[in-house]
Amino acid sequence: MASLESQKLSPTEETEVQQWITTSERLKASPSDASILDKLNSHLTSRTTLLGTKPSKADVAIYESLAPAVKAWTPEQRTGEHGHPHILRHLDFVQNSGVFGLSVNDAEKVKVDLDEVLYVKPPVDAKAEKERLKKEKAAAAAAAAGTTGEGGVAATIVDRTKAAAEAVKDAAVDVKDKAAAAVGAGAGAEKPKKEKKEKAPKQPKAPAVATPPAPHLIDLRVGHILKAIKHPEADSLFVSTIAMGDKPGTDDTEEYEGQVCRTVCSGLNGLIPLEDMQNRKVVVVANLKPVKMRGIKSCAMVLAASPKLKEGEVDDHKGPVELVTPPADAKAGDRVCFEGWRGEPEGVLNPKKKVWETFQPGFTTTDSLEVVFDGHLVKEAGKEEVGKLTTASGGICTVQTLKGATVR
Repeated sequence: MASLESQKLSPTEETEVQQWITTSERLKASPSDASILDKLNSHLTSRTTLLGTKPSKADVAIYESLAPAVKAWTPEQRTGEHGHPHILRHLDFVQNSGVFGLSVNDAEKVKVDLDEVLYVKPPVDAKAEKERLKKEKAAAAAAAAGTTGEGGVAATIVDRTKAAAEAVKDAAVDVKDKAAAAVGAGAGAEKPKKEKKEKAPKQPKAPAVATPPAPHLIDLRVGHILKAIKHPEADSLFVSTIAMGDKPGTDDTEEYEGQVCRTVCSGLNGLIPLEDMQNRKVVVVANLKPVKMRGIKSCAMVLAASPKLKEGEVDDHKGPVELVTPPADAKAGDRVCFEGWRGEPEGVLNPKKKVWETFQPGFTTTDSLEVVFDGHLVKEAGKEEVGKLTTASGGICTVQTLKGATVR
């Protein structure tokens, strides 16, 4: 605590710390006060500490007030739909970080199971939310107009204003007509009207050149998995939060830890350990049409390799499976393309054109464990060549051990 006591805070921060210490006293007296817990959980949604990122004695005060009660919380109270997961995360951070100067025995700590997540809040559809707010505003305006339209004061003012505006408009038209008449009288007879020039017929537009389908239409990017959890409603799925270079405000994205991310469901639970899905780089297909998977909208796909099936063999989904790994220096959002098939991807692939289904059979791995597109396997590719999956700087995407595997 000595380091926190000597920490320099601005007057505004000092005031906020005192307010949180007061809140901690209220929580100590009533640790199940729903209104305070909801406000605290909401405050911590985008903050590491109560002040944002700066630790303070307020964090310690909240921990000491809430920890005894939180130990007895049910899983629903912790991470359920109406639970307080951000409070739980904050307490876990305070009890395990040395910066707060606490010395809490393991037996006394609040137990936190990272795999126990009962509810994942779906990402907000920014476009739909904007439309909803617009409709609400229009409905409120219509209701207000209806209320004041029955002889009320507001309606009277509006009517008077309209009447005045009409009078001004009529007067302006009258002045304009008189001025036109005066000019006509001085100038004599009306000037003959100019003959309209015949417009040249419009040239028909050249038909748009159809772009032949090619692997480059698939938007392959480097993704950075910031966190992954088990899907609460499906034993075979992971739910990952992945940064892949989207701009703020892009549809189907949300901000997490200061980065614009997408939620991605992948059928890798039971095939890849959950710990191997944390804080790692992967390759994603970023322009497939989003789909809901057991109630959670999945907005991309993680590429992984698995052994090719022999003729007549049925996929038992038992693996092995290996994630495609981009070069170590690649950054989230970097485009990766197959050599020989570079070009701009489509915005969102049209499911009816089946671009992904057409070219995915050519995604494979070599004996040197490099991910490639084999044009020999897909006649629509237009050329029988093999191109490595690389970044713009030439770094190659690879797998760990699977040779001659299918990548999807």
